[in-house]
Amino acid sequence: MVGRIHSFESFGTVDGPGIRFVVFLQGCPLRCQYCHNPDTWGAGGKEYTASEVATQVLKYKNYFGDKGGVTVSGGEPLTQIDFVIELFTILKAKGVHTCVDTSGITFNKDSAASVEKHERLLALTDLFLLDIKHIDDEACKKLTGRSNAHTLAFARFLSERGKKIWIRQVLVPNITDGEESLKRTRDFIDTLSGVERVEVLPYHTLGVVKYEKLGIEYPLAGVEAPKKERVQYAKQILTGERR
Repeated sequence: MVGRIHSFESFGTVDGPGIRFVVFLQGCPLRCQYCHNPDTWGAGGKEYTASEVATQVLKYKNYFGDKGGVTVSGGEPLTQIDFVIELFTILKAKGVHTCVDTSGITFNKDSAASVEKHERLLALTDLFLLDIKHIDDEACKKLTGRSNAHTLAFARFLSERGKKIWIRQVLVPNITDGEESLKRTRDFIDTLSGVERVEVLPYHTLGVVKYEKLGIEYPLAGVEAPKKERVQYAKQILTGERR
């Protein structure tokens, strides 16, 4: 099985617990206005077999300790779900903790083939980092170009099967930081089991230079990072500290 890889990070510390080898896969069907990696959207990347990537990961296994492991991210890694399944099959046999950072956009609860593939993935994955782009469907379409239906369905799918989940929310001023939408997101989280953590990721503009190099207009030009007080307020709501 050959996968298209954008890049590797050998000592990641923000994509799951402990020290992690992060595999960034190429390709994403979403067009999030705040995306800082537009170079992962389309075709491209370098081709690797699952065995070749596993060999790269296992070089660092001694550094993982009891908490670390491998995380596949993107782009949207589950656009290459067959590759991820093969990679994780190899790594789980070697005792490596596995994690997927996903929007859940590829999951289709009405497709038996989709459910079957995602069931296979779940059996090989220890933790899911699930990005909820926006709890309001129309706002999500405007923000990402896609409905949030598949994301929310995947969250329920993970919950029903007892998988460990970290929920992630990018906080963009005047887009995802509204009190009502934050409370609705918290209400949705309350319906799930297995949620171990909720992370608020403050919007930043570090990816703007990539848009310039690619000749793409940056959708959020002029939008500044949220203030610390606003980030803290959002954390209180999304973690359930403030009701």
